[in-house]
Amino acid sequence: MVQSSLATKSQSFDLVKSEIEQTIKQAESSLERFQENRESGEDLQNCLDFLNQLRGIFILVELRGGTLLCQEAVTMANDVPVGANDDKNILLTTLSNALFILRRYVEYYHQQREDHPELLLPVINDLREARREKPYPESRFFEVDVKDRPDFCKGLPAPAFDGNESEYEIVARRMRLTFQVALLGLLRDRNPVVSQKLIGRSARGFVRLCQGAPMGQMWCLVAIAADTMLDRAMPFTKARKRMFMRIEKYAREVVYVGKVATAKDAPDSLVRDLIYLLYRSGSGNPEVTAVLSDFQLTPAEFPDSILEAHSRRLYGPGADVLKSLSEALQDELNQLKDKLDIIERGIEPDLAELSSIAETLERLGNTLVMLDLSRLATIARDEAVKLRTWESESRLPGEEELFRLADSVLGIEDAVMQIVSRGITSETDALAGSEHSHEESVYLQEAVYVVADEARSALTLAKRAITAFVESDYDKLHLANLPATLHSIWGGLQMVNDPGAAHVLERVSASIQERLLDANDVPETQVLEALADALTSLEYYIESIGKPEESNLDLLRLAETSMDDVGL
Repeated sequence: MVQSSLATKSQSFDLVKSEIEQTIKQAESSLERFQENRESGEDLQNCLDFLNQLRGIFILVELRGGTLLCQEAVTMANDVPVGANDDKNILLTTLSNALFILRRYVEYYHQQREDHPELLLPVINDLREARREKPYPESRFFEVDVKDRPDFCKGLPAPAFDGNESEYEIVARRMRLTFQVALLGLLRDRNPVVSQKLIGRSARGFVRLCQGAPMGQMWCLVAIAADTMLDRAMPFTKARKRMFMRIEKYAREVVYVGKVATAKDAPDSLVRDLIYLLYRSGSGNPEVTAVLSDFQLTPAEFPDSILEAHSRRLYGPGADVLKSLSEALQDELNQLKDKLDIIERGIEPDLAELSSIAETLERLGNTLVMLDLSRLATIARDEAVKLRTWESESRLPGEEELFRLADSVLGIEDAVMQIVSRGITSETDALAGSEHSHEESVYLQEAVYVVADEARSALTLAKRAITAFVESDYDKLHLANLPATLHSIWGGLQMVNDPGAAHVLERVSASIQERLLDANDVPETQVLEALADALTSLEYYIESIGKPEESNLDLLRLAETSMDDVGL
């Protein structure tokens, strides 16, 4: 029955495909003429008529994304007056881009025979944001009734919070700070893995603070969603960042309003967004399938990873194009390095090779200019000029001259390799000619990797030792070697010039010695939790050591805050 419906829908689309494409072209032409002559009300009206015609066609062939996009485009076109000034340029540019994406989506649907309106949400939201309207959530096309909610916490056990009111406030503030550090990392696109882990940890902390209150259900769902995003390596889109910004409001209420804030339910729209995230993940993990089965859902056959790949086909050059470009440039550079190697070794050196290398650099420079990587192009051309000079002087370069040439080539190669991750941007071009400091030494980098690896192992050992200490009725034998182990890592962090992390580690080590090993009394639960939070924050911080991204100092501040709260 479903297959028949899909076949009928596909046949209906084939009948009107050429008309759709022609109408989109007419709408684009009318809009282009209006942009050139803002007094041409006829062209603006024609564009509106074509958009309404497209909307009607999409309704008939049941393309939901195309229908909504045309609806938003009509609303935007109505906001543009005849004789529009430059302040309306953003509306016209966004409208033009929407028509371009719509044309590509029509071709996409013709090839795939599947309607995925979610792919058009980014451009639909661009239209709404240009009109200063609230953007649609990711779950705009997701239909599920969330009024009758199951127990989201049934697979997520959390011990009840047993502290007094002042301790409740301290833990609430710490959990909110943890969430804020994660959110800040997301907004800055910095180490999403650590941000996902922090969100999960914060959510579990709020589950404890809610103590079975209605708001605890939302935090359980947030914890499951964060774990799933981490497991499936799901990216943080603009819509997802907005969702987590919305969730932070409920963390703020727990801090400033107190326990009474946990008595209300989360809104249906937020619960729907979180469930959609689990649905779109494609995860088969038990906690995900349990939630979805309560709503008679199964993981999407078109998961987030595939959705992202298809999205790149609609929205300009993606990672695949950049990778192909980078590999092509690297092939040129590898041939050039082989020729330089022959000259450096003195294996039948030939002045003709200088001309060949110069030609390669000039060709490379021209390509880089076309890519708007002007600084890299300048370096390539300058080196080509030097080679032409050596050729005219009928001499081979000296050792120092050859090393400087090789260094320039390696610098260009490093930038070209980073096109894949950085894109063709000014940031990539800025890598040109940057001086490599001693901190970028290969040997020091290897030392940093070793220190980071040892530090991760030591922190994992510390957490296990504290867990064993608690489970063995506070047998201090489990902690005997911890201070010495942590102190050795402190030395390594000092060696790689990270005094901030070394200072926090020193505080943790001293606290374990004073409050767990030297103390005669049983340690307070809050002290153990604060140490666990500090060790976890340190562990997340160390994950970024040795990586190209900037270390997240907020994680160190979070660790110190955890210890300050209980006087460690």
